[in-house]
Amino acid sequence: MIDFDRLSSEAPYLVYDLPENAKRYMQRPQGYDATICAGEVVLENDEVTGALPGRLVRSRPVAP
Repeated sequence: MIDFDRLSSEAPYLVYDLPENAKRYMQRPQGYDATICAGEVVLENDEVTGALPGRLVRSRPVAP
């Protein structure tokens, strides 16, 4: 659920949380009231809830 009146994003910043202390950019959005996955709220009022109901989906390997 999106609050279009509050929809924005913060300035990007660097984090070093990948293997071998590699860096990546992060940018936090604002204005998302809730994100729901598999019936569970995973983000509420711009903060993660800790729920992890999803699963990783990978494509099948291509046959030779």
